[in-house]
Amino acid sequence: MDRTVIKFSSEDCGICHKMAFFDQKVAEELGLKFVDCKMQDTATYRKYRKILLTQYPDKADMGWPTYIVCDSPDSDEFRILGEVKGGHPKGEFRNRLQAVLAETN
Repeated sequence: MDRTVIKFSSEDCGICHKMAFFDQKVAEELGLKFVDCKMQDTATYRKYRKILLTQYPDKADMGWPTYIVCDSPDSDEFRILGEVKGGHPKGEFRNRLQAVLAETN
């Protein structure tokens, strides 16, 4: 299984920047791959846009950052497992990711 956390963020978002100090490390400790998808990085954004729009068709309820956990994000068969929205302390972020994983086992 190719479980991945995709972080949708913006370069000018302070909370996104703060989360970057530990979000990838926490995801990898939980056995997840990690993709940082900044809205300004058009190539990466274009690649994962379909996943974001599946979860948020008009982007209205997105948080900054939004972490979408999914299986096989690089294929057309991707499946969204859950998400973590907004900024959290490291321990809380870990707990929220673990809760998403627990719901999918």
